[in-house]
Amino acid sequence: MKIRTGFGYDVHQLQAGLPFWLGGIQVPHTHGALGHSDADVLIHVICDALLGAANLRDIGFHFPDTDPQYKGIDSKRLLAEVVRLLQERGYSISNIDSTICLEAPKVNPHIPEMQRVLAEVMGIDADDISIKATTTEKLGFVGRREGVAAYASVLIVQP
Repeated sequence: MKIRTGFGYDVHQLQAGLPFWLGGIQVPHTHGALGHSDADVLIHVICDALLGAANLRDIGFHFPDTDPQYKGIDSKRLLAEVVRLLQERGYSISNIDSTICLEAPKVNPHIPEMQRVLAEVMGIDADDISIKATTTEKLGFVGRREGVAAYASVLIVQP
């Protein structure tokens, strides 16, 4: 059995009046993440971690922000394609551990729904997806509420 790990990191600027997509769901907030796609920072780090674990480069390689077909795209579609690429190479997802860094809004009430949605997209158990949330204690761009950051580590296996 081949076991591989991957790591992802991403940030997005927050801007007033945009929808805030996080973990595949729209979270009520006055600000949303700015990006070429729907700017779902959690899905983006999961994609990067999965692609990295399988040595398939990164999300920007597969879905470049210079390609108009990805403008405003639902990041769940990108994640589904990443999972397909992994399966094509004989990998399955064992587990995902992620952290969202954000001052506001509070993420914890939304975590169970994020886990459910992400599990459905990836075809894995929600129990295999850990989502944690933290602040930066008002330090840096996250602390000033200018942006959101996320990290993810994954474990994939190939029998």
